[in-house]
Formats: sequence, C-alpha cells, structure tokens
Amino acid sequence: MGKDVESTVFTRADRQRFRQKVRRCLDVFAQMLAESKFEADRPMAGLEIELNLIDAAGDPAMRNAQVLAAISDEAFQTELGRFNIEINLPPQRLGPDGLARFEELVRADLNEAEAKAAKVDAHIAMVGILPSLRREHVTSATLSANPRYKLLDEQVLAARGEDLEINIGGAERLVTSADSIAPESACTSVQYHLQVAPEEFARFWNASQVIAGIQVALGANAPYLFGKQLWAETRVALFEQATDTRPDELKAQGVRPRVWFGDRWITSIFDLFEENAQYYSALLPLTDDEDPAEVYARGDIPELHELRLHNGTIYRWNRPIYDVVNGRPHVRVENRVLPAGPSVVDTMANGALYFGLVRALADQDRPLWTQMSFSAAEDNFHAASRNGIEARVYWPGVGEVPATELVLRRLLPLAYEGLDAWGVAAADRDRLLGIIEQRCITGRNGATWQVETVRSLEESTSVNREQALRAMVLEYTKHMHTNEPVHTWPVD
Repeated sequence: MGKDVESTVFTRADRQRFRQKVRRCLDVFAQMLAESKFEADRPMAGLEIELNLIDAAGDPAMRNAQVLAAISDEAFQTELGRFNIEINLPPQRLGPDGLARFEELVRADLNEAEAKAAKVDAHIAMVGILPSLRREHVTSATLSANPRYKLLDEQVLAARGEDLEINIGGAERLVTSADSIAPESACTSVQYHLQVAPEEFARFWNASQVIAGIQVALGANAPYLFGKQLWAETRVALFEQATDTRPDELKAQGVRPRVWFGDRWITSIFDLFEENAQYYSALLPLTDDEDPAEVYARGDIPELHELRLHNGTIYRWNRPIYDVVNGRPHVRVENRVLPAGPSVVDTMANGALYFGLVRALADQDRPLWTQMSFSAAEDNFHAASRNGIEARVYWPGVGEVPATELVLRRLLPLAYEGLDAWGVAAADRDRLLGIIEQRCITGRNGATWQVETVRSLEESTSVNREQALRAMVLEYTKHMHTNEPVHTWPVD
C-alpha cells in the first residue's frame, strides 16, 4: 500500500475528489506513455518476502513491533498481522551475479534478523501459511498497530456490508466466517519485481499470466489452514476470499473481485490502470496536494499518488507498478503468485524459473498467449493451487499434461534460454534451475513435505493434528535455516 496513513473517516466528497484525481493521474500517465518518459535502459529486478514469527513451541508470536525494534533495519517492515514482518531487498540487475547477490543479501539479512528476534523470544519462519495458526490467532485484535491496517479493515468490511465467508474444500474442508480481514494475515508470499520498458510491459505481463500456474504447481507451500489440510496452495483461495468486498448479490452479477487473475490478455500497461479506474471503487480515498498535470507540464515527474494508492488496493496476481526513483519514472511487473519459502535457495530457484521463463516467452516471435485462451491460463492457476506439484495443466501444442512433465520437457530449456538472455552466470543458472528439475523428478515441494511430515507424525506417534502441526513447524524451521532445498529434506 506504500505510505502509512492516519486513521480517518471518509466523506462522499472525499470519494468524489479521489475518483477525479485518479482519472487526472490516468490522463497524465497516458501522456507519459505516449512521450516515452520512462527509465528503461538499465532494467532492475526486485524481491520482497513476507515472513512469519513463531515462539519456541512453534505457535505464532504476536511480537512484530518488538522484533522490528530489535532488528532496527529499514529493509524490514510491518505486515498485516502481529505475527508477520516483511523484508524488501535492494533492486539488482539480472546480470551475471544478480540472482547470487539477492541470495547473499536475503541469507545475511535473515540470519541477522533471526539472531535479533531470538532476543525477544521470537523466531522467523518462511512459509506460505503458518501451519500452527488457529482461528483465534487471526482476529481484529491481532492486526498490526499501524493505522493503515485498521483503516483498510474498516473499509473492506464497510464495502461488503457483512462478515467475510471462508469456504475452502480440499483433502478436508474449512467453513468459517470473519468480522475482519485478519485471516488475510495468514497469507505470506514472495513478490518478484521486474522492471521493463513500457512498450514491452504487455508481453511480460501476458507471459507472467501464462506461467502463473506452473509457478504455483512447483512452488506450492501452504497446505494447512486452521488445522485443516486444504489446497496445496491454500493461500490463493484464502487471499481471494479474505479481501472480497462483494456480497453474494454482486458476485452473482459478475462484479470483479479485488483479488483476481484477470479476464483477458492486454496490449498495454494502460489497460490495467484504466480497468482500475473504471471498475473499482476506492477503499482508501486519500488525496495528495500534487497536481500531476501541472507537475508534468513544467517538466517534472509526477508521483501519481492516487493512481498508485488505488492500484495498491487491487490485488492482481501479476500487478502493474508505476514508481519514481531518483526522479526517474519506471514501470514493472510485480509477480505475486508464490508463497514464501521453504528456504532461501528454494526462493531463488523459484525466481530463476520466473525470470528465465518470462524473458524467453516475451522474446518469442509468436507469443504463446496468442495460442491459448485466457481462461485456460486461469484454469491452470487454480488447478495448480488446488493440486500443487501433482497438477495437470493445459499447454498449447501439448494439451493436458502433468505440470512436472511439461517443465522437464519444455519449460526448463526455455528458462535456461531466458536466463542466458539476461546474462545470468552459467553456474548460478545451472544450480538454481537444477533445484527446479529435482523438484519435478522427486515430486516434492514445500506442500508435499509438510503433508508427508504431518502424516508421519500422526501415524507413528500419539499426537493429535494440532500437536503434529506444531512439531512440523519446528522441524520445518530447522531445515529452513540450513538453506538446503526442500526436495532434499527428510521426512522422519
């Protein structure tokens, strides 16, 4: 969401003013696109990772304020729940050592953060949904103290007009309701950012949509919520439902959700920002003093505050970003489909697959998205979320095929080509994509390891599900800190 906000009450005039400013920003953005006023000669990549805090027993530790004070590093920030924090890494170029540099930074920062968190009786766990979470851990009382979260909570519930409904069926079924957006705090993800030239944005966004299902199938790491085994990547279903501002009547009318995959391929980044203005009401109608047209007319670069704030409350799985750094504007794709973890090297392997595949697909003369329907890409995404590494997906020229077979036979060679095109060092390319290959061969990712470990504990000991999940969390974090890839983790 960007900047912190003050707690406030919005009037009808506030909402009208904000709508006008968003449209004014959109007009200026269109003018900037037409005049090519963007940084594009040194494209950068970015990385954000959302993290959970646990105590010595493996339960959530509601101590993010104390942990952040102990860490005392601006790279670490609050997230929605008191058991969440987030790390933002400095952008890197995807040259020879870009991925290696990210890995070094994340490992060093997390090791230091873990040592400091331990001094306030908390530990860091990098996982899509903390398996030991119980319903009482996600209430309005467990939201982080930052006023923006309380304000967002109020606005989502006000827009919906009734409690949120969580209904997820998988190996088991969970049906519950919530009077706040707190269940969203269970969703901890990794976000890969890729800066591109505006004229190339549509190709990279479309390519990101094409491979979203593949990413989730191989990277699924959230099979448990509130003690129930649900989807392989339950985070997807939970995030879609926990921020849904639509009552049933609006769903029936086909009103777009705020968390969604999309409904069409695009031809320009402008398509997405225009949809934001046309189809979504403001959740946080906070206006800035900047007149973007006036700023741009005098030769300066506008922040487009309202456009960015509005975009930050619409949770596309691949989101467009406009930003200004050192007075230079740029655009980027924010890839939001993957869960955090299991280890840093797994996270970087996932990143290598993403950066390599989107580059290879964006560079193709005949784009893959011209050969498949958008609904097929969406179906792949949700099938992968439900079934994880065992998912079957549709692919042009192949038909329906196991995701692992598709990756081994067709997509890994493309990812190699893409990383070569970025200039990534061969040793890093081979090491990271080798982890993806081994996941496919072994059939093990974070979700399968969690399920197998819990099942083993339940079958070989007298523990109940709640105890098994706590024990699994402690074993998980032990392996996580070794930085060995999850396909090598033993199941005791």
